[in-house]
Amino acid sequence: MSELLERSALDLARMIRAGELGSRELVEASLAAIEAKDPELNAYTHLDPEGALAAADAVRPGDERPFAGVPIPIKDLHAAAGMPLTQGSSLLGDHVAERDAHAVRRLREAGFVFVGKTSSPEFGILPVTEPRRFGPTRNPWDLERTPGGSSGGAAAAVASGTAPVAHGSDGGGSIRIPAACCGLVGLKPSRGRVSSGPDVGDAVLTQQGILTRTVGDTAAILDVMAGYEPGDASWAPPPAELFAAQAARGPGRLRLAVALEPPIAAPLDPQCERAVLETGELLESLGHDVERVRAPWADSDLLLPFTRIFSTRFSLDIREGERLSGLSAGPETVEPLSLAMRDLVEAMTATDYLEALVALQGVARAIIERLRGFDAVVLPALAQRPVRIGEIDACSEAPLEDFGRSGLFTPYTALFNVSGQPAISLPLFEGDDGLPLAAQIAGPPAGEGVLLALATQLEAARPWADRRPAVAA
Repeated sequence: MSELLERSALDLARMIRAGELGSRELVEASLAAIEAKDPELNAYTHLDPEGALAAADAVRPGDERPFAGVPIPIKDLHAAAGMPLTQGSSLLGDHVAERDAHAVRRLREAGFVFVGKTSSPEFGILPVTEPRRFGPTRNPWDLERTPGGSSGGAAAAVASGTAPVAHGSDGGGSIRIPAACCGLVGLKPSRGRVSSGPDVGDAVLTQQGILTRTVGDTAAILDVMAGYEPGDASWAPPPAELFAAQAARGPGRLRLAVALEPPIAAPLDPQCERAVLETGELLESLGHDVERVRAPWADSDLLLPFTRIFSTRFSLDIREGERLSGLSAGPETVEPLSLAMRDLVEAMTATDYLEALVALQGVARAIIERLRGFDAVVLPALAQRPVRIGEIDACSEAPLEDFGRSGLFTPYTALFNVSGQPAISLPLFEGDDGLPLAAQIAGPPAGEGVLLALATQLEAARPWADRRPAVAA
């Protein structure tokens, strides 16, 4: 049974469509794996075995939906009808979503079977997944280390072999960080590629996406999730052809930049540096023109405006949580870091917010302009190896210091939430500590196609899908 969950979602869907495998058999395997493994991982916040098996029983051979019958968990920051929506916080109490988020609805319409919800830090703030309400989620490669965040539960679910793929979202690296920590493929789509509706009209920083083990799954599921929804304030231009087709075609000869400087004063672990340099050497051996450059963000004044925009989102989440649950935000219902972020926002004026937004737009323009002439840029996914559980604590006596500490761990990912460019984390190597070691690659605006084609080429040159932690066995 566990061998089923080692297959790609595309392969599983093909088997179900052909009648070689029943969806119930596959969903039962996923639920059994969760029961066996999750007590030590704590990746899931909610399970729906009854609903999942009922949905699986409705799938028949010949079902043409692209992922009919394949199990998937949904990240608990986003609404799935009939399931709890807690955002990792006690503030939301027992609130149950009445409708799907648009991106979640598209996954349901593609035939995925929702098995449950995966954990995130409270309101998705930190790049570790240790919400006070549910406790820490642990990395399947090393139970004393973080799986990353905020899609840490999703990454732990896939890396441990309890689900073939998992829904996630990325507002400052929250897909790419856990992908790097757990040895997965993690793509942040371009700004506006995936709808943030119906509750958000225009997400400045955050995009929803998927955590997978293969580039093929990532591309095919992006085809499902991408596209305009009525009421979206803005959206990325539709691709000329399916992303899966672009991923399967060779990238041709590309001009690629390699950059190591962080956007803030953060030391770079030698292993993380090595991953970038060796990725550049591998790309050069594949026929690409690779050039080491000074990072175009190295001199950017990014920290203050990003923190202001980033914090505003969480202040709104707290207000919405109060509305949905009828509870009040305070020390008993909301973690110290979330309250501190709210206080930062309440001390701002509307002018402060607009100035921060304009400043970030200026940084984005500068990054994109300085990378013009390159087809993609290779840079670190993380600045440090996955930190230990408890090392970054939203409930410490000085939570804003812990927030600053998180920036030293993950300074490279938020760049592309600011610029809106697509970026992907690929688990190309293994560290000296036995944990996965990733590189990040960012493409041009709305350039997921070239990024996925390049990732497919790297996957063929240095396969990673068969590297699994012991807990996945």
